[in-house]
Amino acid sequence: MPCDRRFLLLGLLGLGACAATPIETASLPEFRGFVSIDPVRHSIEQGADMLTHRSRLVGQPWETARLVQALEFLAVEVPNGPRWNVMLPMAQLTIPAARAEWRQGFGIAPEARAQEVIDSLTELRNAYAEQRLGAAPAALRAPLFTPGGQETLDRFADPPALPRTTRAVIDARQELIAQTFDRRAGLGFVIR
Repeated sequence: MPCDRRFLLLGLLGLGACAATPIETASLPEFRGFVSIDPVRHSIEQGADMLTHRSRLVGQPWETARLVQALEFLAVEVPNGPRWNVMLPMAQLTIPAARAEWRQGFGIAPEARAQEVIDSLTELRNAYAEQRLGAAPAALRAPLFTPGGQETLDRFADPPALPRTTRAVIDARQELIAQTFDRRAGLGFVIR
């Protein structure tokens, strides 16, 4: 009998070791406390606009930081959010797949959690908002950003072209538009 209990205990421990890792979550600082604004829709619209008008970001690292925050949020929320798997079936695949492109372009560690990146970029944006320009490079610290500091800040001041990311976000916007039209036409959510 004691031997059976040991096997049962070992079996339960084995099952516990197989438990899935918790789903990553992220939130944007602008939307904390707001219920009426959908942060996913806003991030898709804002991201599509910024990515298609990249010249507006040159010399404005705080705006590029806002874009990267939106992208990091979308990479976590779109595939994991319960309503987006129906509304944005392609975006739930393409946005996370494009994540490697923007992370490489801005020197973000591949294994970094989205919320860590968002929080660090919030520090960067706050430094500019409070006119503490010396604190901006410090917000981009290694190993979260490579090489970090002023060199990474320069990447944010002159953002690289991100064709895969741009296509993914524009396609997500098109999916949103199509779903919005279908709902207004009385068709409900339509999976194409």
